[in-house]
Order: sequence, then structure tokens, then C-alpha cells
Amino acid sequence: MANHKSSLKRIRSSETKRLRNRYQHKTTRNAIKKLRELTKKKDAEKMFPEVVSMIDRLAKKNIIHSNKAGNLKSSLAKYVAAL
Repeated sequence: MANHKSSLKRIRSSETKRLRNRYQHKTTRNAIKKLRELTKKKDAEKMFPEVVSMIDRLAKKNIIHSNKAGNLKSSLAKYVAAL
């Protein structure tokens, strides 16, 4: 266990950030799965910008790598276009 006051605070804050990042990442993954399950093009086109926005937010906060974000957006765009 840490001894310094600042390191105790760091432990608390990093745990809070970890839980928030985990929640946001899981929520985005669920949204991606829902988008891939859609079969109607109109619904998919409506949901696509929201999912892309979520992916961009994760990349901006370094929860996922920017290249991974680009790959996800590209594959989802291909999927929506092919419907």
C-alpha cells in the first residue's frame, strides 16, 4: 500500500478513470454490435454517425488507438454501404 498522500490520491483517481474508460469502451462495443446486427439500411445510416462519434471520443481520450478507430469506422462504413 502507498504511503504518500499524493500516491493515495493517484490510486483513487486512477481507479475512477479506469472504471469510466471501461464503461465507455463497453458501451461503444455494444453500439457497434447493434449496428452490425441491423439489416435495414435506413436504420443503419441513422445510427452510423452516433457510433462513429463514440469511436472518435474513445480515440481522442486514448482509450483505443487512433488507427484502430479508423479501422473500425472504415469497416462499419463498408457494412452500411453494402446494405
